[in-house]
Order: sequence, then C-alpha cells, then structure tokens
Amino acid sequence: MKVWVTSFFALLVWLTSFSVTAHAADELVVYSARNEQLVRELFDTYSKDTGTRIRFITDKAGPLMQRLKAEGANTPADLLITVDAGNLWRAAEEGVLQPVDSAVLSKNIPAHLRDPGNRWFGLSVRARTIVYSTTRVKPEELSTYEDLASARWKNRLCLRTSKKVYNQSLVATMMARLGEKKTDEVVRGWVANLATDVFSNDTSLMKAIEAGQCDVGIVNTYYYGRLKNKQPDLAAALFWPNQKTSGVHVNVSGAGVTRYAKHRDSAVKFLEWLSTPPAQKILAESNMEYPANPQVKPHPMVAAWGSFKQDTLNVSNAGKLQSSAVMLMDRAGYR
Repeated sequence: MKVWVTSFFALLVWLTSFSVTAHAADELVVYSARNEQLVRELFDTYSKDTGTRIRFITDKAGPLMQRLKAEGANTPADLLITVDAGNLWRAAEEGVLQPVDSAVLSKNIPAHLRDPGNRWFGLSVRARTIVYSTTRVKPEELSTYEDLASARWKNRLCLRTSKKVYNQSLVATMMARLGEKKTDEVVRGWVANLATDVFSNDTSLMKAIEAGQCDVGIVNTYYYGRLKNKQPDLAAALFWPNQKTSGVHVNVSGAGVTRYAKHRDSAVKFLEWLSTPPAQKILAESNMEYPANPQVKPHPMVAAWGSFKQDTLNVSNAGKLQSSAVMLMDRAGYR
C-alpha cells in the first residue's frame, strides 16, 4: 500500500509537471519596440489560429535591449521585435539574440533584408526617399540623394534632425556605398542647402514643404502615407532616387529569437509565420509599409506610389557604420 501511494504521488507530480510544461510551450513572451496598435492584430491572429498565447511588453528599442541584457538567462522573453536595422544589428552584437537556421525564413526574406548570421530577419520594409513640392518642383529636376547637395537646391532643402536613427542609417549606408570622403561632401552639401532648421519629425518637414518653407526633403514613405490620408490634397509627392545607380535606401522593422528563449521552437515557428503572406499583409498594411516578402503585394494605396529599385546592400551596414555616421554628421554640422 505504501509503495502504491508513493508511486501514485510520483505519477501525480510527473503529470502536473508535464501539464505545466505543455502549457508553457503554448505561450510566447515578446518584447516589442513597435507600438501596441501595430502588433496586437498579429498576436491575436496567431493566437486564434494556433492556440498559442502571446504575452508582450512594449517599450523603445534601447530600454528593451538593456532589459534583456540585465535579465540574462532569467529573461522571460522569447522574441524581440524592433524597428531599424541599426537597432537589430546592435541587439545581435550585444548578444541578446541567437542564430536561427530556417529554410522558411531564407525563402521568404531576401538576403539583403536579414542578418548575414541569421540572428534577425526584416519583416517589413520602410523606404526613405525624396519628397517634393508639386507646385514648385518638377520630378525631372530630381535624381539622387547626392544631388540634393548641389547648388540648385540652395535654400530649398529640409531635413529631419540627425539625432533620429532613420537618418543615421541612411548616412551609414551611403558611407558603405560611397566611402567616407564622398559621403562627407554630400552631407556638408545638404547642410549648406538647408532652407531652415532641421525638424524633429518627417510630418513637420512635409508640412514645411507645403507651407513654402522649402521645396524638397527626405522622409520615410509611411509618414507621407499617414499625412496624405489626413490631407488628400497634400501638395507634395514622392520621388524614387538613385534608380540608375544604387536604388532607394530601405530599412526594416524585424525580429529575432532571444538568446535565452524558454520556448525556442515556438518562437521560431512564430517568426516563420511572420514572414508568410497573412502576417506580411497585416504587418505592412498596419503602418503603410512594404512587405519584406517579395511575393506579397503592398496595400493598394502604397502600390499607387509606384514601384522602385531597392538598394540591395545588406541593411546590417546601417548598424555596422552607425557610430561612424553619427560622427561624420556631427563634423559636417548636421544637427
């Protein structure tokens, strides 16, 4: 009888342990630097389709990475989602992400939009391109990012502050393409052509163009989409530069499996799902971005802006050269 009771309790403990483990396997914890309204539909859809519960914490990229480093092996996070290839590169270099060898991700995400070491994968594409006044500029006057440094744009250019990662990534990519000397000349030319002080955000920049403070600028396309939705008669349009050379500068929002993920297999499955058409459609349309998966079409409004050649230089360069880009911009007087 004593042996039977002991065996019974041992079985009960094993079953309880199995139940907890099975339940835990049906749960994921995500740290997200994307706003809740941009990711909740993704999480809800995946949970509904698979039964996997997703708990998430949202914050800016920097604090989330610091949290992952501080938590170390005790972190509950299985996945990190953030914006800008520079942030993803830094997360990988600081050791908070792990490599993922996945045929699904390799097939769905082009090589230039993912980490060469497979520690993170781009999931949506944001193009940083030229915006111009439709009343004072003809599109045939425009050509490249570099040309915005030429004398024709003297007192006609608007820029967002160099403190924002989007411009740092753009300049870092230019350094990888053009070299430091040529990029320095371009950035100094931009500064010399400024019509007014730099802006804190792309929306204010576009409103300045409409108000006549300047004629051209550089913005992320989704900011243009947001403003165009509010102001259908907006007297500004997008131009795709460098189509005969390197192509339009692109950046990504993306994700990687955390180094100490407790539910690694489930995290990989979710990451793979994020690269598939249903998730790509939600990701891109929630913020008027472009799908990273080239088999998925963008939202009709985004598609109406026209097709363009992307710069296929690996976006990890935005991270590798970010510090150098910040120093170059500072030397050039770009504030």
